[in-house]
Amino acid sequence: MKKIGFLSFGHWAPSPQSQTRSASDALLQSIDLAVAAEELGADGAYFRVHHFARQLGSPFPLLAAVGSKTNRIEIGTAVIDMRYENPMYMAEDAGAADIIAGGRLQLGISRGSPEQVIDGWRYFGYQPPEGGTDADMARRHAEVLLDVLRGEGFAEPNPRPMFPNPPGLLRIEPHSEGLRERIWWGASSNATAVWAAKLGMNLQSSTLKDDESGLPFHVQQADQIRVFREAWKAAGHEREPRVSVSRSIFALVDDRDRAYFGRGSQDEDKIGFIDEKTRAIFGRSYAAEPDVLVEELAKDEAIAEADTLLLTVPNQLGVDYNAHVIEAILTHVAPALGWR
Repeated sequence: MKKIGFLSFGHWAPSPQSQTRSASDALLQSIDLAVAAEELGADGAYFRVHHFARQLGSPFPLLAAVGSKTNRIEIGTAVIDMRYENPMYMAEDAGAADIIAGGRLQLGISRGSPEQVIDGWRYFGYQPPEGGTDADMARRHAEVLLDVLRGEGFAEPNPRPMFPNPPGLLRIEPHSEGLRERIWWGASSNATAVWAAKLGMNLQSSTLKDDESGLPFHVQQADQIRVFREAWKAAGHEREPRVSVSRSIFALVDDRDRAYFGRGSQDEDKIGFIDEKTRAIFGRSYAAEPDVLVEELAKDEAIAEADTLLLTVPNQLGVDYNAHVIEAILTHVAPALGWR
């Protein structure tokens, strides 16, 4: 068995070609797609967070709303950029959303990717430590978040509080038990995957990673997953970690699919640079008839290594079509690969 969910970037554009033309459309359709995915038997509804963009920028109201409208499906992010986050406030928001969802939150966090504006975290009031980088700042914010999610008291109570306090040091409220074990790190390098394993975070690996060996993307990603699991075991954690990978996969089962994706897909990896120094490899997309997809996906080593697959969806094509995309994978592809 493999958990299968969707990952939406929540794009919106005031264009006649888009069925998601406003922020309202993006948010409300995200809720509707999560409800539809749950009804289809999918396992997860995940959302990407980008700031200063016509996308989903504030995840916790959305996660709480999805949690209130669904009953079973996992609700998550992939990923929240920790350069922008106040970890204390984030712990409160996350705790509240997780309680509303009944303990179904799966929070993917990371250093983040290149953003829409230069050093956007500055406008949110954050600066890297002296001599440090924005990546150092993101990892520090993540470490603080993990600490406070343990639920241990750390704040000195006021001797004359407005309301009575429980005895001892105070913690962030509301506290949601178990959320600390449902934090994932989006790692682009093997080194950050090892760092995440040592801290007891699950691993999210996307459709790109640092090109560290020149091998095909799925092989490098599978190697990263194995390195992560080795580091997890060496750290002595008691529970088993979870690992997700993201893919763009489209089963061509009707004329709409062929019109949108049947004119050729990105069937090869691409090489690029996500900043001046980092050479990255971008994984291929899959679009083919179901029997061909089964053959191609069976060769993807990283999917085989992961316990969770997130299907990136073209959200601007509307809820009905994206529900169809998910259903086609669950019906025509997953059973043949032993995922269902």
